[in-house]
Amino acid sequence: MKILDGRELAGFIKERQAYQVRGMSKKPKLLIVRDSDDPVILKYVNLKVLYGADIGIMVEDYKAKNFDDLAKKITAANSDPSVSGIIVQLPIKEKERTDELCNLINPDKDVDGLGEGARFDSATATAINWLLNGYNIELKNQRIAIVGRGKLVGAPLLKMFYDSGLDVELFHRGSDLSKLNEYDVIITATGVSGLIDSSMIKPGAVVVDAGTASEDGVLKGDLTDDVRGLTNLSAITPKTGGVGPLTIACLFEHMIAAGAMDGH
Repeated sequence: MKILDGRELAGFIKERQAYQVRGMSKKPKLLIVRDSDDPVILKYVNLKVLYGADIGIMVEDYKAKNFDDLAKKITAANSDPSVSGIIVQLPIKEKERTDELCNLINPDKDVDGLGEGARFDSATATAINWLLNGYNIELKNQRIAIVGRGKLVGAPLLKMFYDSGLDVELFHRGSDLSKLNEYDVIITATGVSGLIDSSMIKPGAVVVDAGTASEDGVLKGDLTDDVRGLTNLSAITPKTGGVGPLTIACLFEHMIAAGAMDGH
C-alpha cells in the first residue's frame, strides 16, 4: 500500500522554487487576509509564512476587524505594486459572503484561484493532482468520487476532472455515502471529522483525505481511524502531510509566476 506523502514531493518543489526566487531581481510578496484566530487557520497561515521565508518570498499576515476591513485591505493590495499575490484564509466569519470577497481580488493576484476569472487554478485542487501524479496513481478508466463541493477543493477539482474527461461523481450533503464503496478513487474534503468509515471503502481503493476540522484545538480529517487501519487499500494519504504541503507548494508556484508577470 502506498502512503501518499505530500511532504516528500513538496521538498523537491521547494528546492527548485528557492533557486528560482534567488534569481529574481525583486522578490514577490504574498498578502494573507483573515478575520479569525481559529487554530486551523493559524496553523496554515504559519506554515505559509515559514515556507515563504524558506524560499525568499515575503508574506504579510493581516488580521482584519470585520468584513469591510477585509475588503478594504484587498482593494488596497490590488493596486499595490509591491504585492504579487493575495489570498483569503478561509473560512471567514461571514461565510455567505465568501464569493463576494474572493471576487474582489485582482485575477492576476488571485494565487489561490478562488475568484471569478482568476488567472490560476485552485491551489488545493492542483495539489491533489500533483500528489496523485507524483505517486503514479492512474485515474483514467477509474471511477472517482469527490465528497464535498466546497470552493477550495470539491468544486474546482470536479471541474478539473470533468475537463480531463475522467469518470467522476460528486457526493454532497444528503448523498448516500454507503455507495462510495463502488468507487476506485475517493477524494474527500468536507471538513466533517470522521465522516468516512471503513465500510464505505472497497479493497484496492485510493483514498485522499483533504478535509480539515478543529476539535479542541486538534486537527482532524474526514476519515475515521479505522480507515487508516485498513491494509487492503492501493494508496492513502497520511493523517498529516498529505495534500497540505503540496497546496502550499502550489500556492508559492503561483506566487513565482505572478511575481515574474509583474516584473519582479
